[in-house]
Amino acid sequence: MRCMLCEKWSIFSHICNTCQSDFLTPTLYKRKILGSIPVYSFFSYSDIEPLLLTKHTDLGYYLYTIMAKRSMQQFSKEWSYDKKVASIGIDDHAVSGYAHTAILNRALKSSLITPLYGRLRATKHHKYAGKSVEERLMNPREFQYVAFSEEEVILVDDIVTTGTTLTEAAEMLHAQGKKVILCLTLTDAQTKD
Repeated sequence: MRCMLCEKWSIFSHICNTCQSDFLTPTLYKRKILGSIPVYSFFSYSDIEPLLLTKHTDLGYYLYTIMAKRSMQQFSKEWSYDKKVASIGIDDHAVSGYAHTAILNRALKSSLITPLYGRLRATKHHKYAGKSVEERLMNPREFQYVAFSEEEVILVDDIVTTGTTLTEAAEMLHAQGKKVILCLTLTDAQTKD
């Protein structure tokens, strides 16, 4: 197959190793939600926007897997903490045969991070793309919570735009007695050039 970025032959991947090194080398971006919860993002939005647009296609499965390995998996290898925590992909229900947040979450599996699935799913599926903060606040996800034993949590999503989805998810978990210690996303829409 050909690399999606440079169109040279790439035998084992949809994006060749050279392009992965050139275009998918993570740079950490940080912001906060709820005043104190750090949200870490790995890529500039403008660098991966075309890849993000594949998330509800068959091709998206492969591209999200590549981005997850280059960001989330690397993070989990280098991260240290004093106890084991859970990671939860926000609204990890399958669309087009897979859940993009589940792919990202799975890449976090390590001796300190246990990925959990189906624990925080939206009951309302309003389209947020291109919507204002007001529109997002007027149409909350209304997450359904499924109990789990871990007390501390890492939230995982693909994009943080206004922070309303991560905030709503964190508030739901806090109401259940859980502590969200940080959030991880592929990109922050504020890094768009």
